[in-house]
Amino acid sequence: MEQPKKQVPLVESRLRHNILEMPKEIRKASGIVIYGRRIKSLVFTTDLAIIKNCDADAVFAVYPFTPQQSISDAIIKASYIPVFCGVGGGTTQGIRTISLAKDAESQGAMGVVLNAPVSDMNLLAVARAVDIPTIITVTDEKTNIAARLESGAAILNVAAAGKTPELVRSIRGSFPDVPIIATGGSTPDTILATIDAGANAITYTPPSTQELFHAMMAKYRDGDACVN
Repeated sequence: MEQPKKQVPLVESRLRHNILEMPKEIRKASGIVIYGRRIKSLVFTTDLAIIKNCDADAVFAVYPFTPQQSISDAIIKASYIPVFCGVGGGTTQGIRTISLAKDAESQGAMGVVLNAPVSDMNLLAVARAVDIPTIITVTDEKTNIAARLESGAAILNVAAAGKTPELVRSIRGSFPDVPIIATGGSTPDTILATIDAGANAITYTPPSTQELFHAMMAKYRDGDACVN
């Protein structure tokens, strides 16, 4: 006889009950186990307010500027969940990526992320310099995945916009066991399509604080006092 599913207990505080929830579809992913912790959802942000008020499994702290130690240090110290830090690979390359990766590790990062343009030699140098996973971003089908893995990439981060599911499926066909993080888009259908294609974990870009505030202010105007 099939046992009924037990309801998961929910514990909230009087004030901190209004958190940003990751799309429930991400729970269907297998996840990637790193140091005994299973990672399925990664919130793609550097906004400390969002990081402190979401239910993601980890933070994907990659931003479009030259990485700075003060930024990664602030995010890691403020976050109660693991952080994966961007350490360059595009504009920032060479020795600086190595020092940034070593600093991120000493600050407590769970992994470091390199951008797609980084060379295999630079990737190898970073991978040898730290004892945390090195994640390499893949943006198109021209990437030599075998060379990336041989150069020390522990996890692939597939970010190919609308072609992400297709690229994930292609990589999975040739490398059935490689851990894959992928962008899932903003809809349940695109998230599920990316997971079905073979992604183990999903990065989710949350609404901006401005967008979240807009929804809250609309409730205030309607006279709903039961919001933060």
